[in-house]
Amino acid sequence: MYEPIRTKSVHTTTGTPAAFPHRSREEELDIQLAGHLSALLAVTDELGDGDGGELIARQVARLRGAPPARHAGLSGAPSEALHRKAHALAGRALVVAASRADTAAAILAAERMDAHTAALTGHPLVAAP
Repeated sequence: MYEPIRTKSVHTTTGTPAAFPHRSREEELDIQLAGHLSALLAVTDELGDGDGGELIARQVARLRGAPPARHAGLSGAPSEALHRKAHALAGRALVVAASRADTAAAILAAERMDAHTAALTGHPLVAAP
């Protein structure tokens, strides 16, 4: 009824395990967080938020070990759409920062979400006492 398998499995790796690149969960999360923050940085730069951009750039540099390339490629999108996109990107960064227990990045992402929510609703941010 069944024929035996006559060829080697394509799922079997040959060689030593050290021959294949492996990353820890922490390294993968660092890469993912740096990617989300870099995308947020691009949108923030397009919105012209220099202070917010500098804060994000510092976190990207910390995660990658080098300062990010900054190029404000203007998309021509309306500012409301850019704020919505930035809010979503900050939310993604917040989730990853929380899962890797990166307090500084999580706080920054939450603050950026608040800033973009305020921009969308027209309410100024209230400074905490």
